[in-house]
This record gives sequence, structure tokens and C-alpha cells, in this order.
Amino acid sequence: MSDDLFPEATWISLDEVSQILDVPVNKVRQLIAEGAIASLRVGEPPAPRIPAEFFQDGVIVKNLGGTLTVLADSGFNNEDALRWLFTADETLPGTPIQALREDRGREVRRRAQSLAF
Repeated sequence: MSDDLFPEATWISLDEVSQILDVPVNKVRQLIAEGAIASLRVGEPPAPRIPAEFFQDGVIVKNLGGTLTVLADSGFNNEDALRWLFTADETLPGTPIQALREDRGREVRRRAQSLAF
């Protein structure tokens, strides 16, 4: 997996996420396992990385975990979910991750739910 697949994402390490959230790295791994945030192996050498856009003001962007759950329930793997979150949607407008950062989670979740049908 190459980070050029998502050029609009700013990839950060698990250590950087632990600093942002002020939690141990093990807690970051737990958040990934629980689906609260998503990671991909990117960079050289490939290592687990998380988009910096998932965080705002020292916390996880509101409604991100719920949106990731809806996408997973629709059959999306992490790469597919990230692609969807970072792909422009003219009906929002912008990308779903931008809309989540702007506290427009209801709009994003409605679009994510429609993907299952």
C-alpha cells in the first residue's frame, strides 16, 4: 500500500496519535481494533499510519467511529473506507472527512448508510 493512493491525507504514526490524544500507544491500537479510527500500512518501510485529519483539537473527529462502523457493515475494508472518506462528494460538498470535521456527521452517515443498499 502506498501513501500516494491518498495524496490528500496527512499520515501520522501511532506514536504521534498517542501524543495528540494523550494516551499510550496500546490505547491507540485498541481504538483501531474497536473501529474508532482506521489505519493503513503506508510509507517506506510500510508501517501503520493514521490520517491526521481524523483528529481535531486533541480528540477524534466526532462521528468518525460511527461512520467507520457503517462503512464496515456495508462491506468496506479500511482502504475502501479511507478512499470513501477522502473522495470528494459534490452533494456534501467536499469530502466526507471534511464534512465530519465541520460537524456534519448526520449528512455523512446518511450517505454511508445508502451504500449498503
